[in-house]
Amino acid sequence: MPAFTLSPLDFRLPEICQQMNVPLVATFHPAFDSKIRNLTASAQQLTYQLYAPSLAKFNRVIVFSQDQKEVLAKLGVSSEKQIIIPNGVDQNIWKPSDKINKNHILIREKIGSKRIFLYMGRIANEKNIEALLKAWRQTKSKNCMLLIVGDGPMKPSLEHNFSDLEKEDLIWWGEESNLEIRVAIMQIAEVFFLPSLVEGLSLSLLEAMSSGTACVATDAGADGEVLDNGAGIVISTDDVTTQLKTMIPILQDHPDFTKILGIKARERVIERYTIEKNIDRLERVYFQIKEN
Repeated sequence: MPAFTLSPLDFRLPEICQQMNVPLVATFHPAFDSKIRNLTASAQQLTYQLYAPSLAKFNRVIVFSQDQKEVLAKLGVSSEKQIIIPNGVDQNIWKPSDKINKNHILIREKIGSKRIFLYMGRIANEKNIEALLKAWRQTKSKNCMLLIVGDGPMKPSLEHNFSDLEKEDLIWWGEESNLEIRVAIMQIAEVFFLPSLVEGLSLSLLEAMSSGTACVATDAGADGEVLDNGAGIVISTDDVTTQLKTMIPILQDHPDFTKILGIKARERVIERYTIEKNIDRLERVYFQIKEN
């Protein structure tokens, strides 16, 4: 089951496996935006166009969402060959906390007592963090801070361009390798933002949801599908800053609303996106292929 990395071998595998009479299953998880609303999405669409002819020759293709399945179907990959198996998270690790622990105290000692609005993930162009920072700059803090956890190629320039924001309003945490600390940050965060221009199915989003954190994400990739019908707030990849500028004050002024969103987010993960469900579905795929 190859996970594609743009290797010449990817395109030869169907022929090789056919000669060996070995079934071939692909896990295909590149980011995308099915509506192709920006240059980043247009560039990512080329990856799908490049791989589609080869994927059409596989026995099965594992995708993570209905939207992704439809994109590939339009490019000639049979819907019958595609199997939707979304990403999953461990809900026993990423879970709400009903009491303060040592990691919560450690985090608070480092960043203070303000309410936390959070981005956690890679700081890269496609994540569109600049749009979130512009919206935050135009919003009164109201005893809230924006915490950015992660690293990436865009971090130095964004830190420079938004150096006017006071440290208590915007904190750059940096990369965090300690799982327990990352979990604790999610647990004490009130709102998680994912303003991406393209996405697959974000693990950070699922981790935030599983932790009972209210989530706001664009409808790029499968993230809108994950949050639909009340599990979170879905915005368009068009003019993200304007939408967030409107949304942030509402979330700041209504903490009870964010609590309700967090509860619904957790319920959605338990319903659809646990690691156990992910593994069970994968096992069924391979058992079916073996039987055939």
